[in-house]
Amino acid sequence: MRAVITVIGKDTVGILAKISTECAENGVNIMDVSQTVMQDMFVMTMLADMEKSTIDCPELSDKLTESVKGMGLQIHVMHEDIFNSMHNI
Repeated sequence: MRAVITVIGKDTVGILAKISTECAENGVNIMDVSQTVMQDMFVMTMLADMEKSTIDCPELSDKLTESVKGMGLQIHVMHEDIFNSMHNI
């Protein structure tokens, strides 16, 4: 199973490090990353392989949110099929 992880918020040092560390600790393999900073806003989208993960999407979302607590970031984790369904016309 693959998941789409999105992160949005004010740019600060260490965002990618915290997210990737939490993923690695839970067996989530990051397959692709796209990130940009627009003025002072950080925007990142990741495609992650969760086949060997020890947790599911909601639990990963909770863990990622906790890992960046106090940084003012919004994190969403959803199954790739849900993401694709939401973006098909």
